[in-house]
Amino acid sequence: MVSRNRLQITVLATLWLAATVGPPLGLWWARDGWLEALARPEAQVDWDEFRRGMAKQTGREGPVQRKVPRSVEPPSRVWLRDYFGLAVGAWVTFAGVLGALVTLLFVGATRQASGSRHGQDDRGRQRHSASLSEDEFRRHGDGDEQHQHDEQDAEQRKHRNGPRGGATERKTTDRS
Repeated sequence: MVSRNRLQITVLATLWLAATVGPPLGLWWARDGWLEALARPEAQVDWDEFRRGMAKQTGREGPVQRKVPRSVEPPSRVWLRDYFGLAVGAWVTFAGVLGALVTLLFVGATRQASGSRHGQDDRGRQRHSASLSEDEFRRHGDGDEQHQHDEQDAEQRKHRNGPRGGATERKTTDRS
């Protein structure tokens, strides 16, 4: 069971690390190629043409009132060049924290579930509880016989405690 938990933790930690580090590394690897493509004159011509089209639609003649983008460069070029570090830092922070939280919750839930199945607490110590004794009884005892004993005990308690169900009797004094 211990090796199964270690395997789960290793797999989850590997997935978490891959999800945290993988996308920024992929973006970093592709960044230079994208910047080269966006630096070509064709990309700038496409962006200028887009801005002219937006300028035509700012008046009342277009179907929607639009604003002309202020940037003279394509936004993806500005983002990849000027804000790349911020984007990577945000990804690592948010994906890292969220992934670590989900991993910890999953590990805690599986440990608690495996410990309760085997009658142990989180540290592997034997747990003593009503559910453990019931599990032991179901494995080793006769359920019908115990059920009859439980009914008899409940009936005796009911009659012994009176109609209020309390264990103490009320003392009444006569004040004449």
